[in-house]
Amino acid sequence: MGPIAYTRCMSTTAWELIFMMLVLKIPIVYLIGVVWWAIRATPDPYEPAALVPAEPEEPRLPSAPCPWRARRRGAPIRPRGGRDRVRAARAMR
Repeated sequence: MGPIAYTRCMSTTAWELIFMMLVLKIPIVYLIGVVWWAIRATPDPYEPAALVPAEPEEPRLPSAPCPWRARRRGAPIRPRGGRDRVRAARAMR
């Protein structure tokens, strides 16, 4: 086995390793800081509700049906679809 060659320039793998070791520790430090702040925070004293809950409304009676759903008595039920569908249905008879 020969000696390992030494180069002065760092490879991209080495830069990726440095990035992973140093830069990605920032979120971990932030998380530790948030947890430390939450542990040290003193709880607020108990305060009563600022608003009094309202009485529940009485159930309403059902209103009249929607006008677009009302149908005239005796009106024929028309098939859904366009004119082409009606023409095709009549042509098949």
